[in-house]
Amino acid sequence: MEYEALLSVLQDKQKLSVAELKKVERVQKTSVSESVPQLLVKLGLCSELDVADAFVESGRFEKVAADQYPLEMQLPETVPLRFLKNYHVIGLSHNDDITVALMDPEDQFVINALKLATGKNIIAKVGLLSEIDAALEVQYGEGRSQMDKLVDDLSVDDLGEEDLEHLKDLASEAPVIKMVNLIMQRAIETRASDIHIEPFEQSLKVRLRVDGVLKDIDAPSVKSTAAVISRIKIMAKLNIAERRLPQDGRIKVQMLGKELDLRVSTIPTMYGESVVIRLLDKENTVLDFAALGFAGKHLQQFIEVLSQPHGIILITGPTGSGKSTTMYAALKQLNTSERKIITVEDPVEYQMEGVNQIQAKPQIGLTFASALRSIVRQDPDVIMIGEMRDLETARIAVQSALTGHLVLSTLHTNDAAGGVTRLLDMGLEEYLLTSTVNGILAQRLVRKLCPECKQGYTPTQDIIDGMKLRRFASADDIVLYKPVGCPSCGGLGYRGRLAIIEFLQMTDPLRKLIMAHEEAGAIQRLAIEEGMTTMYENGLIKALQGITTIEEVLRVTSES
Repeated sequence: MEYEALLSVLQDKQKLSVAELKKVERVQKTSVSESVPQLLVKLGLCSELDVADAFVESGRFEKVAADQYPLEMQLPETVPLRFLKNYHVIGLSHNDDITVALMDPEDQFVINALKLATGKNIIAKVGLLSEIDAALEVQYGEGRSQMDKLVDDLSVDDLGEEDLEHLKDLASEAPVIKMVNLIMQRAIETRASDIHIEPFEQSLKVRLRVDGVLKDIDAPSVKSTAAVISRIKIMAKLNIAERRLPQDGRIKVQMLGKELDLRVSTIPTMYGESVVIRLLDKENTVLDFAALGFAGKHLQQFIEVLSQPHGIILITGPTGSGKSTTMYAALKQLNTSERKIITVEDPVEYQMEGVNQIQAKPQIGLTFASALRSIVRQDPDVIMIGEMRDLETARIAVQSALTGHLVLSTLHTNDAAGGVTRLLDMGLEEYLLTSTVNGILAQRLVRKLCPECKQGYTPTQDIIDGMKLRRFASADDIVLYKPVGCPSCGGLGYRGRLAIIEFLQMTDPLRKLIMAHEEAGAIQRLAIEEGMTTMYENGLIKALQGITTIEEVLRVTSES
């Protein structure tokens, strides 16, 4: 088969399975007009980025970044626009040789055709199909975005708010489907964790949360608001007639070669329904402690506590601090054939093979507490509770730990010591808490510096002294790093996130303080005396290692 080098790279990177490769071979026999790279993307087996990166790794082509496409035409008029659009090719420069970007730089038919039309040597580079098409529109068209063109195809002038049948028909038409798919595609390409679709009086706003920070993207026009939101609600199997109450749903999609689980939440606002879609990418979810930010003493202590046969392990932090991911990483560590694991969650975020997961449904009486009572009779070894929300749940969790089960759960508190006082404030007796809780982990997420473009600098003496950086750096020259921005990170300077953590391991002196009802500050001070590294200190260590920046650490923590 052609494209052996490309396919070999994709298989080595586990982007393409043997079964998927056979599927491409079968389809290619009946679709001679499309090349293998085009089929890989069209069939949803690989993303455009996967294909482009594989061409680069095969060693013969350079990749063109989105900002490298010229605004002016670079090819002579002897090359028709229809040819360029059909074969997804664009001119980059026009000198003695002509440099072009193609989605498929190994397509000899296109290269030879360009040679004949221009009479010059052609140098091929690889580009993303969507970026090439967008750049062609800028060079040859009216410079409008794909979203603008889709809005033109939409006729919604006569649409009334109560015209449900028309709305349902409109939401099923090609322009609206393409609009929603385009928004989701951009979210996947930028590695976004959430899509926010917010209607206002004069505009519809679409924002993506990338590495914890929201940014605006090209949005549909305000006249398409009802149709776009209805399309998402239909996909999530929600009631499109109900616009007065919040609704929750799920969507499973396969897009750009990825299998995604989307959680959809709608809420009524002044000018329509605000929609937030959480993207859970099963392939890119790394349930590995080292990748999550655990290292050295923290990793050793946490593994040690996980290996205990019974007791409670709590993970604390605000919403969006990575608690669930850490919890699933712990379950993955515990998930062996010798252990029975049962979880009760609201909602079930990741589905794990070998783990019995229960979706809580308070509306029918299946709460955390009621599910837990039944779970204990199922003979589990490990129980995971999505969140300890009330005293009843906490009491059953404690009873489970006392009867020989290992219990994992989360709490919403600011630090590890705060987890103790939170349980006491709920009404849990201190003697039960001290005899069951083995450890409390607190964490926050910071953005990781892009390894391609981060830049080192020497901080001022005031910063070194003020943050007491000398205690973490052995060298005389202390170096910190700052974000710069490059094509690899989309100009942000950051790529991905990791946790900064503190882990309070229960000891006899700490138990005495808890029994004496000491405040969280006193518990925190004693834990530090016993060797606990705070989240702030863990963040400073990671900043000195060049993993993140001081600004990121200060954004999510304060000095204890």
